[in-house]
Amino acid sequence: MMHFNPQERIALFIDGPNLYSAARSLGFDIDYKNLLDVFRQKGSLVRAFYYTALVEDQEFSPIRPLIDWLDYNGYTMVTKPAKEHTDASGRRKVKGNMDIELAIDMLEMAQHIDHAVLFSGDGDFRRLVEAVQRRGVRVTVISTFRAQPPMVADELRRQADTFVELKDITQYIARESRRDPDVDDMPAFVKNPTTRGPTPANPDIGLGDSDDMYEDA
Repeated sequence: MMHFNPQERIALFIDGPNLYSAARSLGFDIDYKNLLDVFRQKGSLVRAFYYTALVEDQEFSPIRPLIDWLDYNGYTMVTKPAKEHTDASGRRKVKGNMDIELAIDMLEMAQHIDHAVLFSGDGDFRRLVEAVQRRGVRVTVISTFRAQPPMVADELRRQADTFVELKDITQYIARESRRDPDVDDMPAFVKNPTTRGPTPANPDIGLGDSDDMYEDA
């Protein structure tokens, strides 16, 4: 299913909103601790990048506990403020796009790794994958075509050296429970992210796919 050489240097590039949307469409939540463990067993994991934009003016962001946990537990977080605007009808909309940040990091890391794993189905990354492959790096794309609608662009799937269907690895990376704890009964590892433990639940709201626009509820 996933073909790695134990001597390979591996880096993960996770388009956070895109992966969250793909997993949600398949009916499960990601356990990011398990996800990291899977790839540590595949080879030498050099870096695991996680990309997401954040709405800064919220008093409490539902994604913040997850971001803090990831930051303290082996992930390299790449974030920036989400852009906001008001449409013609006066409704507030939010957009967060991390494509440039992900592309720069993957190109810079290409000389230090043998295998790049891209968690995204965004067709805009096809040229990036091609450029990294020309530098001698193998690229695995992980997304899903079993969701409705499919989450992976056909051109990206064709360009990758290997495509892995997200649903096929659900048993290895899914959380055991979809229950989202209330703030009052959050375990210690959420309130104090330096404490290791299971990954906090994914937020029920977020920026969704990085190229989409979302209305403020």
